[in-house]
Amino acid sequence: MSDAPSREVARRAFATEFNDASYTFKESDDERAPVYALLPTGERVNRVFFAGTLTEKEDIGEDNEYWRGRIVDPTGTFFVYAGQYQPDAAAMLRDLEPPAYVSVVGKPRTYETDEGDVNVSVRPESITVVDADVRDRWVVETAQRTLDRIENFDTDASEYAAMADEEYEFPIENYRREVVTALEDLEDEQEAAADPA
Repeated sequence: MSDAPSREVARRAFATEFNDASYTFKESDDERAPVYALLPTGERVNRVFFAGTLTEKEDIGEDNEYWRGRIVDPTGTFFVYAGQYQPDAAAMLRDLEPPAYVSVVGKPRTYETDEGDVNVSVRPESITVVDADVRDRWVVETAQRTLDRIENFDTDASEYAAMADEEYEFPIENYRREVVTALEDLEDEQEAAADPA
């Protein structure tokens, strides 16, 4: 059996909840221990998986390329940042022309502004061009996973739910509303596509 650490499962979350996940923690003092972002619905996240529309990209690097991408799902916006240490993702951002459907697997990153706000972003491991069907399936599956976390939040009383309850002041119902919004948005898009008149 290998001693190599296995990769964490990439968790699904909508942009609104992900952007609220400003609390990070480690579960050991080991220097190489994974850093987790805590979702307000009570799930720890070391890697995230999401899909949406790349609406804009910009090279914000000074000496080297450093790309910022803005990717929108039905609830809000994910910001991804890729540079020399994420060459494949950076190349994808360089070459893609918005708007484009993409799926992203990456690591959550937090950054505290001078004003004391915490911005949450993603350092992408991979960015893949997808079609509308893949994006739509992601919305439906993410809605289901979010509802599962909300349901478990009250009944399960896991240590992460307790931690989220302590760290965040967001009502858990916010995320149930986001699920409804995302599914209604998807339904409206599908109806519009079916009836182009």
